Amino acid sequence: MMVCLTATYGQNTDETPQQTNQKIQQLAAQAQAHPTNTPIGSGDLLHVDVFDVPELSRDVRVSDTGEISYPLVPGKIKVAGKTPFQLETEMERLLIENGLVSHPQVSVFVREQTSQPVSVVGAVNHTMVYQVVRPTTLLEVLSAAGGISDTAGDVVIVTRPNNPDVAKVEPASATTKSQPDEQKIIVRIRDLLESGDSVYNIPILGGDTVTVPAAGIVYVLGFGVAQPGGYVLQSHGEQVTVLKALALAHGLTPFAKSNSAVIMRENPATRQRDLIPVHIKELEKNKTADIPLKSNDILYVPDSAGKKALAKGGEAALGIGTSLAVYRVAYH
Repeated sequence: MMVCLTATYGQNTDETPQQTNQKIQQLAAQAQAHPTNTPIGSGDLLHVDVFDVPELSRDVRVSDTGEISYPLVPGKIKVAGKTPFQLETEMERLLIENGLVSHPQVSVFVREQTSQPVSVVGAVNHTMVYQVVRPTTLLEVLSAAGGISDTAGDVVIVTRPNNPDVAKVEPASATTKSQPDEQKIIVRIRDLLESGDSVYNIPILGGDTVTVPAAGIVYVLGFGVAQPGGYVLQSHGEQVTVLKALALAHGLTPFAKSNSAVIMRENPATRQRDLIPVHIKELEKNKTADIPLKSNDILYVPDSAGKKALAKGGEAALGIGTSLAVYRVAYH
């Protein structure tokens, strides 16, 4: 099932990535959930302490089947799914039933939590595996990963395995798409940070994968543009066009041959780049419709020195897809 959480309101789109990450950290601290007992799971290391009976106090590792062995208690003890508090009560009952301690006082705490992993991947500053040891929110997980990177797109995708015991996130306004084995929750970053509505700061559960997809990049090249380079698209869902891309590249130079520009776009069938002619002057005069760009498009604008640079400039210019190391972030 796919769930898209979106809002409509005036958005501040002038923030830098640093300001965005500062806001993520601030909101994560404000929305931090109160500690509570997290269910025990396979692989967790528990410490069981029986007050005044040191020979029965020890560390035990939960098996892959969710069980532990305990001295002088016959059989295996099922612990997966129980909270530490529930296991304390269970252990006290077992100690009494087996004649080991008449009035036991048992304390259980988790030394190592390994059963509630959340993978945080994509365009974040630090990919990581986050262990959920208490109720945790999306903002907290993003904050723990150092926030989003400069190449981040405008959404976060939470992939959650279907579990009949876990309620699905299905707000009335969401667009859903059924998936047999998982639920996808898509949250726009601007909604998360600026709407003020906690519905977007969804709970994160063990087993979730939090993905921040990278934004697309378009390349504006040639001696006919003032500032050639690759531009990360941070347009918050707006379609990036030829004129918008030129604005990002600080416009044309005085010697640009604007009506000789081309878009170089990879053809998925041939794996070669097709050349799409662009008449920029006609676009500027609204004589023809502005042309939408796709991720990895190259907008090439030659200058009056001639078109020979195009022959050299296609794949070689800045080493598209290989050696291009400098890009610019566009916030519109």
